[in-house]
Amino acid sequence: MDQAALTRIAEALERMAPAPMPGPDFADAEGFVWHVDPDRLEPVARINRVRLDLLVGIDRSRDTLLDNTRRFARGFSANNALLWGARGMGKSSLVKAIHAEVAVNHTDLKLIELQREDLPSVGRLLNHLRGAPQRFLLFCDDLSFSHDDQHYKSLKAVLDGGIEGRPDNVLFYATSNRRHLMPRDMIENERSSGINPSEAVEEKVSLSDRFGLWLGFHPCSQDEYLSMIDRYCAAYGVAAEPETLRAEAIEWQATRGARSGRVAWQFFTDLAGRQGVRV
Repeated sequence: MDQAALTRIAEALERMAPAPMPGPDFADAEGFVWHVDPDRLEPVARINRVRLDLLVGIDRSRDTLLDNTRRFARGFSANNALLWGARGMGKSSLVKAIHAEVAVNHTDLKLIELQREDLPSVGRLLNHLRGAPQRFLLFCDDLSFSHDDQHYKSLKAVLDGGIEGRPDNVLFYATSNRRHLMPRDMIENERSSGINPSEAVEEKVSLSDRFGLWLGFHPCSQDEYLSMIDRYCAAYGVAAEPETLRAEAIEWQATRGARSGRVAWQFFTDLAGRQGVRV
């Protein structure tokens, strides 16, 4: 076989299985996104988030998670956290806002986003982070599992298990609409059809037990919904007649059939756009 043919074969193999990219320079950014095929950490130039003081109605969860994150950033022990509950109530916004708040005084605290479908690669990600001088918040948004999903097994070792265990410089924060990360009917099916129902259920719900912090987020009241909008208006300098603002905000949430922080922000975005204010 001639040299040209060998070169073509080598190039084809390289395309099929490219060499892993070199590790990132963590000083380049405050946030990164983990990708696979090939494994790499891509820096995020600007993290999409809101200020911590704009998050209304979640004071207890905010204070608890903020204290936990500050202790971790200082090098002390801290717990993995599961933020669960009503959709649109600021779970992921809180994680990103708290990272920004703490990183002001601890610039070596980095936020890394991990997609749920990439959980099987989490061991390889930890190898990139283990031993680095920085500290990392590993963040997985909208974490949940279906009845035939085995990804949760990859996560167990990260949270509380495995021979190596979780690196001391890594903390895991996840958000979910489900307290036990799995649908209720899935758990009930295990109870009714499993050979040993209690063991089958325990295996699945034990994943959420491995989070040291459970922070619940519940639907907001109308007063809290209106307070969120008032806070946004004050922060961005959007002026509106109070009675008109209240009536329009209530009409907006009625058309959506729900009240939440997300709905409040969507209404405010529409209001600011109508007034020509950039947000």
